[in-house]
Amino acid sequence: MGLAINIYIFCNLVMSVESWAPKLPEERELTTNCSNLSLRKVPSNLDPATVTLDLSCNLLFQLQSSDFHSMSQLQVLILCQNRIQQLDFKIFALNKELRYLDLSYNRLKIITWYSLAGLKHLDLSFNDFDTMPFNDFKHMAHLETLGLSAATIQRSDLQKIAHLYLHTVFLGLRTLSQYEEGSLPILNTTKLHIVLPMNTNFWALLCDGIKTSQILEMTNIDGKSQFVRNRTLPTLTLESAKTSTLLLSKVDLLWHDLLLIFQFVWHTSVEYFQIQNVILGGHVYLDHHPFDYSNTAMKAIRLEHVHFRMFSIPQDKIYLLFTKMDVENLTISDAQMPHMLFPNYPQRFQYLNFANNVLNDDLFKTPTQLPYLKTLVLKGNKLETLPLVSRFANNTPLMQLDLSQNLLQHEKDEDCVWPATLTTMNLSSNQLTDSVFRCLPRSIQILDLNNNKIQAIPKELIHLQALRELNIAWNFLTDLPGCNHFTGLSVLNIEMNLIVSPSLDFFQSCHKIKTLNAGKNPFRCTCDLKEFIHFEKRSEGVVVGWSDSYTCEYPLSLKGTHLKDVYLPELSCNIALLVVTIMAIMLVLGVAMAFCCLRFDLLWYVRMLGQWTQHKARKTRQEQPERHAQFHVFISYSEHDSPWVKNELIPSLEKEDGSVLICLLERQADPGKSMDENIMSCIERSQKSIFVLSPSFVRREWHPYELYFAHHSLLHENLDHVILILLEPIPMYCIPARFHRLKALMEKKAYLEWPKDRRKCGLFWANLRAAININFSGARQMHELQTFTELSQESPRGSTISLIRTDCL
Repeated sequence: MGLAINIYIFCNLVMSVESWAPKLPEERELTTNCSNLSLRKVPSNLDPATVTLDLSCNLLFQLQSSDFHSMSQLQVLILCQNRIQQLDFKIFALNKELRYLDLSYNRLKIITWYSLAGLKHLDLSFNDFDTMPFNDFKHMAHLETLGLSAATIQRSDLQKIAHLYLHTVFLGLRTLSQYEEGSLPILNTTKLHIVLPMNTNFWALLCDGIKTSQILEMTNIDGKSQFVRNRTLPTLTLESAKTSTLLLSKVDLLWHDLLLIFQFVWHTSVEYFQIQNVILGGHVYLDHHPFDYSNTAMKAIRLEHVHFRMFSIPQDKIYLLFTKMDVENLTISDAQMPHMLFPNYPQRFQYLNFANNVLNDDLFKTPTQLPYLKTLVLKGNKLETLPLVSRFANNTPLMQLDLSQNLLQHEKDEDCVWPATLTTMNLSSNQLTDSVFRCLPRSIQILDLNNNKIQAIPKELIHLQALRELNIAWNFLTDLPGCNHFTGLSVLNIEMNLIVSPSLDFFQSCHKIKTLNAGKNPFRCTCDLKEFIHFEKRSEGVVVGWSDSYTCEYPLSLKGTHLKDVYLPELSCNIALLVVTIMAIMLVLGVAMAFCCLRFDLLWYVRMLGQWTQHKARKTRQEQPERHAQFHVFISYSEHDSPWVKNELIPSLEKEDGSVLICLLERQADPGKSMDENIMSCIERSQKSIFVLSPSFVRREWHPYELYFAHHSLLHENLDHVILILLEPIPMYCIPARFHRLKALMEKKAYLEWPKDRRKCGLFWANLRAAININFSGARQMHELQTFTELSQESPRGSTISLIRTDCL
């Protein structure tokens, strides 16, 4: 298997059209590009420190001796595609560092030689020399690459460079009027590349080329009917041939002529034979020229980019022609091949490549014996049934299988049987869905499912313990797959899917991931994405394409923002931390509230503030008609509380705007009436009644009020006329059971509590004034009217009710 892969890679490297030219120096101190400027002479203002100078594609006709004298550091000089006709190499005498000189595609006919000892690359191809322009090459011992051209190629001319050991010789011929057989084998070179002019008989060059170098490349082979004139084909022995790798490109031949080339090369030393860009014409008559498959060193054949000018081809015979060659490596790609046949005996193919044809499922319906097949490439065909491919592969020791760019599908109820040796599969660009995971070999290590229709990886998936690399990009997955089924997964490509926020299953199960490509997905930048961002930070270098390919799609406010720039607070994303934080804050607040309640009597302030709010709210309600009364306030209190009433309460009420008419029982009592009658009279003649409550008042003074409330509807009609001031605390259990009205009043209506702390008195008086909220003008008029009536009439008892003016107290 390793040999087949190495052969394939080696052929790709050494068989390119431009591979003859060595690389330009990678490190350049100074590069001057003067190409495509229509220059007719070399600029005189070039920097003397120039290391690389490009003067290609201009109109230079002749070079002067002083053009390059000042550039002592010049190493690379490109003069291709100009109009130079003659050249004296002495103009480069001062350029001791010159290593690379390209004079191709000019009109050179005459060259005057001067030894450039340090030169490694000299290209004189595609010029107008009549013969090889060699005079003195004795001192150019470092030359590695040489490009030549001439209308006539003779042994005597090439003999002048026979002493040079070259890596590459490039013959770029505009015309070839004469070739002396045996000339090319004089060269000592590893690789020979010949570009032929059109309509040139290349046969002698092909024969001599195989004798000349290990790698032979020939371009522009246009033989047409020339083989008809060359019926007698020269024969080569393995001893006289040197070429192991042969490349023919841009080939336009009759089928019969191509077959003769194959037959000729088959018996040479060529091991790797590649023909690309082929146009074939003529009729195919395989029966008249049986192919001799014996005595060959051939290991690999590549036939690429084939086009046909013929209308009728016996395809089955052509297929068998190539498969009977029975080499280790066979490639027939981009040939519009609809089918392929194999002999009915075992073949020693290790590598088969039928990419970019039109093969269908019929390829697998004929039993084939391929006991050594390791790699099968069927990319870019019309295959449709994956289980059918599996049954074909199961009869081989297949290790690598490429089925990309087909029409493959897999139904859920179809079984797949794969060889236990299969480790690499490319199923990209097909029509596979989730069920494909039920049709995978357990031995698979590298799997490519790129560009399919996969929406999810089934949970009942078989365990692919050997899987190391998975490419599932360009599908419809909505989440990163977990590694419960892929315990050995180390490389995952899941870009261009529909992943919004990766689940925790991936981060918890995929511990062996070394490379993750999840870019170009429509990420939702919420707390669910926080773990993915942390994953990238923890495993620096694992996430491929970070951060340009990782941007937010949702929410719209963050659309286009790179994931690395998204701020997701830990507190808002960690539920446990958020709960702990809230509980801690509540605990702190609770402790603070308890401290304030104990230290600053906060509950009292809250209760007073609530009462004040209630009083203010009452102002906004529709006011009921005021009762016609003589006094603003009736104050009832116990003798025990008399000092507080006279020293605190009455002076405070006097500060209210206007005069407050206060009714006191000991001053407004009528001696001719009982105590209960006087109390009821005072209550009825006052807009508001203030009761200063204390244990003494409840025990001695409340009884008449209880009777009054029991016989009147005041308690239920309008509680705003009663104001309770709690001067001292009265526990509910201390109130006698017979005073149920007092209990009900205290339960239904908040009372004002006199604070022991003098700093709280301001709030107490504000609440009291808000509770009183009386109409001074109406009460004043009623009081004056009542006073006038009483004074104008003699009391039957000979006494007058005393009025108290608060401004005289």
